[in-house]
Amino acid sequence: MFGLEPHVLLLLGVCLLAACAFEFVNGFHDTANAVATVIYTNTLRPWVAVVWSAFWNFIGVFSGGIAVAMGIVYLLPVESLVDQNVYHGIAMVGALIVAAIIWNVGTWYYGLPSSSSHALIGSILGVGIAFSLLPGSKGAAVNWTKAGETGLALITSPVLGFTFTIGMMFLLKRFVKSKAIFKEPHKRKPPPLWIRLLLVVTCTLVSFFHGSNDGQKGVGLIMLILIGIVPTFYALDQSKNPLDLRESLTKVEFVMGRVNQAELSPADQKLLTEVNAQTANLDRVFAGKTDVSQLPQTARFEIRRAILLSANRAKSLLGSDKVSLSAQDRATFDGAIKEMKTFTDYAPWWVLLVVSLSLACGTMIGWQRIVTTIGERIGKEHLNYAQGASSELVAAAMIGASTAFGLASSTTHVLSSAIAGSMVANRGIKNLNPQMVRNIALAWVLTVPVTMVLSGALFLLFRAVLG
Repeated sequence: MFGLEPHVLLLLGVCLLAACAFEFVNGFHDTANAVATVIYTNTLRPWVAVVWSAFWNFIGVFSGGIAVAMGIVYLLPVESLVDQNVYHGIAMVGALIVAAIIWNVGTWYYGLPSSSSHALIGSILGVGIAFSLLPGSKGAAVNWTKAGETGLALITSPVLGFTFTIGMMFLLKRFVKSKAIFKEPHKRKPPPLWIRLLLVVTCTLVSFFHGSNDGQKGVGLIMLILIGIVPTFYALDQSKNPLDLRESLTKVEFVMGRVNQAELSPADQKLLTEVNAQTANLDRVFAGKTDVSQLPQTARFEIRRAILLSANRAKSLLGSDKVSLSAQDRATFDGAIKEMKTFTDYAPWWVLLVVSLSLACGTMIGWQRIVTTIGERIGKEHLNYAQGASSELVAAAMIGASTAFGLASSTTHVLSSAIAGSMVANRGIKNLNPQMVRNIALAWVLTVPVTMVLSGALFLLFRAVLG
């Protein structure tokens, strides 16, 4: 199968199972945040809340697109994704998955709302940095531009969640006449119907957007596995005909031909040479081919490599102030590259299904520890209806916006900070539980560096063992 030896095929299966395990852990670790408010306000019984949340996680994964997934894939630069040594691919994905799972399970055990997103991203960065330490490695081992965008989104989202929730609580106090929404829930009675409906809606939104964002990270993880271990089969979208790339390739070559080399700096001239080399490589692969059956399976890997490298170099080139092109030429180029990347930026339907099921199943198991922290231990008072609704509404809006812009977001940190903001809005900063806030903050600060070191060490170990 896939032309792999039996033991390599077994390792592929283990890596895919590990990726599902990561998403399963993500389900009971991160998604517990979505059900905390409806459980602690007696809006829904725990088993109903968990099943309901799992269902909307499932829907969210299928509805969220793949922008965030590709953001995860491209945290590692394309140069490190085009190594056909299957054992190198196994070492890469194995290290980052194991490191992320170890951290997630550890923080879950201690009931700390740590971020699965931070853990996965830290693990990917650790593998990239470790790769740069290997003899003979060339170029940057991490796409620091993409990492910076992702890191900024993850850092600012808790601050914004905290701030916006305080504002939301102020608006509720200002315009909602009923005081029932600000009272502590009765231990055995559900809230009034309108409050109950509001909390169910906010829980649904958080669950849906969590699936659309965090679920995509699982999709990206599995695509890293498939590209790293069986690139000849999953390098390109198999539902598309690679020969259809020729029209877009012609447009790219046309625009590159209009770049005035005399105006370029030496660095820009080097970029232009590299772009032309990759487009020429594509021309060579397509030369004389009239049917997709004439393309050898290994050519798919070459095509992917050429597309990603040419797009990467051309983007840097056209960002230079030395390049003078008309707006029409730039639009032509952008459209052609966008079309070409539809062949590389994809996920098979079965990957979406596996990730959806893993996330949904994880949501229904092991949620109690994190729910207890969210509902009881962040603040010094029991979560009331207004706090639950405002926190989840802000969290849903922010996670949804992150998904729309293709940015990774942490459901855990957004909702935890939103809960903290609602506590502060109610009775001031003294209403926070300082010990728990410190623990959450410590987990937030340590997640990325710890997973980076762990995954980097595991990567070097696996490379040494697997060769």
